[in-house]
Amino acid sequence: MTSTLSSAPAGHADAELPAPRGPLSQSVIRALASEPGSGSTALADLAGSAVTDADPYGDDLHLALYVCYELHYRSFTGVDDAWEWNPDLLRLRGAMEALFLDHLRARVPTGGSVNDEMDALATEHVDGSGPSYHLRDHGTAEQMREYLAHRSLYHLKEADPHAWAIPRLQGQAKAAYVAVEFDEFGGGRGSRMHQVLFRDLLDAAGLDSSYLGYLDHVGAPTLAPVNLMSFFGLHRRWRGAAAGHLAATEITSSPGSSRLVTALRRLGFAEQCVAFYAEHVEADAVHEQVMRHDVVGDLVANDPALEADVVFGMRALGYVEDVLAAHLMEAWAEARPSITL
Repeated sequence: MTSTLSSAPAGHADAELPAPRGPLSQSVIRALASEPGSGSTALADLAGSAVTDADPYGDDLHLALYVCYELHYRSFTGVDDAWEWNPDLLRLRGAMEALFLDHLRARVPTGGSVNDEMDALATEHVDGSGPSYHLRDHGTAEQMREYLAHRSLYHLKEADPHAWAIPRLQGQAKAAYVAVEFDEFGGGRGSRMHQVLFRDLLDAAGLDSSYLGYLDHVGAPTLAPVNLMSFFGLHRRWRGAAAGHLAATEITSSPGSSRLVTALRRLGFAEQCVAFYAEHVEADAVHEQVMRHDVVGDLVANDPALEADVVFGMRALGYVEDVLAAHLMEAWAEARPSITL
């Protein structure tokens, strides 16, 4: 009997494969541009010393990881969908993930309770530092546009990485987590999806609003935060970290968004730009309480063994965000662009 199953053709993706940044990303991108399996031998060979010798926070590794993860999102123009589950590509991706994870574990502190961690995250520093404070008080319109371009790598797929955790949760934690995601996806209204609101923001700011439009323009500091949430979301083992990551995002989002609302208005950006962050000021203040009590609280109460992973997810988010913030602030302090627009 002849099987009716066949390799799926390339999907209707709207992003081109990016330019490589080194041997890892070059091999991955070159393989994806070919028929599934034709580049598998080269990919399998890379999973050894080539990954071990790579910079765990370098542009090459993080672009390669980002491209691998993108196959689970919208993929790229001309890439056969069969690549998504190619075993040699997954083996290489796993080796790169392990290197990145080792880097994080060496730098993210362990210990402490999840409640203490959430209390610390909720503490607002009036005289704090970082991009949102700088943009509120001193930043230029061009620096704001740079910031928005960096953030487009996540916000144009906002809430998608966290959605993978839903089938790994149970009970109240699952129901409350879905409620938060429902709001992120516009409460059932396509025009109100946060992804769409950010696309509208980019249009109003005169920036490229195409999906992955700035992928060729950003480096590891911008890619790593998105890779982190993709990693947590795609692995059941890290479901606690995925929940912790989303909780930390919601807890810290409202104050930061409020500062960006002030910055955008001070700099004369259109209200369509302001709308995205204004939405987060209100929605995420509510989401914070839901995540703290109904998601994290319920999850840890029913599975105490996950508490350390939840805390790790929160602190790992803080680490990668600090790296990105340092990248932006260093460029701006030296009066040079952080990205070429």
